[in-house]
Amino acid sequence: MNRSPDRLNLDHLKKQAKELIRLYRSRDPAAMARFRHALPAAAGRSDGDIVSLELRLHDAQSCLAREHGFASWPDLKQYVEVQMAARNERTVRVLHWTQLLYSGDVSGAANRANPRVALRILADDPELVAGDPYLACATGDESALQRATQADPAWINRPGGPLRLPPLFAVAHSSLLHVEEFRERLHASARSLIAAGADVNQHIYSRWPPGSLNEPDRRYPLSTLYGAAGSNHDPALTKLLLEAGADPNDGESLYHSLENPACTQLLLEHGARIAESNAIYRSIDLEDDTALKLLLQHGGDSNEPARNKPLTDWGSPLAWAIYRRRPRHVKALLEAGADRLRPTGDGISPYRLALQFGLSEVASLLREGEPDISDEERFVAACARGDETEARAIRSRRPDLPASLSPAQLRLLPDMAAAGADDVVKLMVRLGWPIAVRGGDWDASALNLAVFRGDAALTRFLLEHGADWTEQHGHGDNACGTLGWASCNEPVEGGDWLGCARALRDHGMPGATAIPDDPDWVMVAGIKKRFSDEVAEVLLLLNV
Repeated sequence: MNRSPDRLNLDHLKKQAKELIRLYRSRDPAAMARFRHALPAAAGRSDGDIVSLELRLHDAQSCLAREHGFASWPDLKQYVEVQMAARNERTVRVLHWTQLLYSGDVSGAANRANPRVALRILADDPELVAGDPYLACATGDESALQRATQADPAWINRPGGPLRLPPLFAVAHSSLLHVEEFRERLHASARSLIAAGADVNQHIYSRWPPGSLNEPDRRYPLSTLYGAAGSNHDPALTKLLLEAGADPNDGESLYHSLENPACTQLLLEHGARIAESNAIYRSIDLEDDTALKLLLQHGGDSNEPARNKPLTDWGSPLAWAIYRRRPRHVKALLEAGADRLRPTGDGISPYRLALQFGLSEVASLLREGEPDISDEERFVAACARGDETEARAIRSRRPDLPASLSPAQLRLLPDMAAAGADDVVKLMVRLGWPIAVRGGDWDASALNLAVFRGDAALTRFLLEHGADWTEQHGHGDNACGTLGWASCNEPVEGGDWLGCARALRDHGMPGATAIPDDPDWVMVAGIKKRFSDEVAEVLLLLNV
């Protein structure tokens, strides 16, 4: 393992990874040994077995990162970027370090918090936080906080440090709460600050665009409690703050707490208001129905009107649960008194909506009193549940289908692509569904949604059946832009964006050309784009 930061250069590391994968493909024994030692997937395997893994550039990058003591290539890359940006300026180095510890709405940075990299930087430079009590808040150094309080009791309610954070706020929002060895230290620091008189409702305003660190967006206050319950999902700290008088109705905490129902429970027990928080709708987005049931048990309205698009288009939590294909959530809402007749904005009843999304069991719960459905609805229902025989039988007597379906019905294709229902999507396409129709949460075509998910097989299928890489989505870009964002951010675990890139290139998307002196970006069809290293390499090679 080489942990020397002085030798790390991103361009050199990229070249080393490319050389390692080249040696691997030539079956070099030393390369096999390196993968066997550093890459979990190759541990304990013979050279032949490692060859059969068909490792790619990202595996070589992962191997290299682990050899340098990092969990992943993105961690190593971020570490090197921070080191290079702040090599000779301590104040810049400290700022970059704190931006690794806090989420973008607090730090003003575009990246997610990354405590792993922050701790590596601190291990390399233990004196980085010395002498600054605001940095001690981030690490939970209780003795440093007590010394600062003794020297100046007023500091505990005064913003400071590189991110200009109040002390208790800085403790509650530190991502080191996710690291076991720091968690109790941060809890103890919070207790100490509260005992010394810190205001438990300390807050800042969001630094997320259009806000910034220098000009926060004053429309969006962020509380200390939001850090504990909504950002770090820490029940112990959430309880501590609530019992000390933190306001549970801060506009953010309840909505963002739902991924940890223990935090949600605490907020509700301390008077968090569910109405107008959009928490009901957010809980339906989660696969687990525990949070929704908690909200309903504490007085949540199963018929609460939505407050923003696209939720308002669906009309009710029940319709949103059907759209999200959440049968357990539907049952919970019905048991809590959801209106089984309230239509969507397009006038579709919950019963018909359930049929449209292939939820036969849900439809049976909602059928009472409903008139017979039309051929169009019957055709859509057959497609949604993957019943090709029934769908073709209906089309044989209605050859105008699916072309004559309503715009709301035609959206089913991208909706199913977003849900990863590949077999349903393929059936719909084979039956003649308009392939470029847009839908889903971000008004995208099925192709864009397949690329976003890194679904290379579906991407290639859609392209083979007439989809085009220039298809636009609601964020003003096309499938090339989707590939760039998704390959860099990997929104779906295990996505194959390299396979998507090859499919797009095989079906007309231009290759990339390098930009001199700017290795992180390339040009595609005259537009500057950024991709993962692996995807960029393939697009550049294909243009040779």
